[in-house]
Amino acid sequence: MANIQPLADRVLVKRTKASTSKGGILLPDSAQEKPKEGIVVAVGPGKINENGRHEPVSLEVGARVLFSSYAGTEVKSPKDEETYLILNADDILGVFA
Repeated sequence: MANIQPLADRVLVKRTKASTSKGGILLPDSAQEKPKEGIVVAVGPGKINENGRHEPVSLEVGARVLFSSYAGTEVKSPKDEETYLILNADDILGVFA
């Protein structure tokens, strides 16, 4: 697990791996489109709204989420050398049930 804790209303997501094409052909990493879904690894505490009230993030660790292609910032954890994505909670388009 990453030792990165997101701040405010941000979420730390690990992208799912895309391994084969629809026809079953294994594509190299450079030719693959980055997956637009991932698993929530960590959630920030939330933000303070304009009324001064705390608004917690409505996502939980372990949720499988969908986001847009260019959303977020990629970061590499120094602890486990894994690549994660930090997203604003607003950048998450949906949660798989």
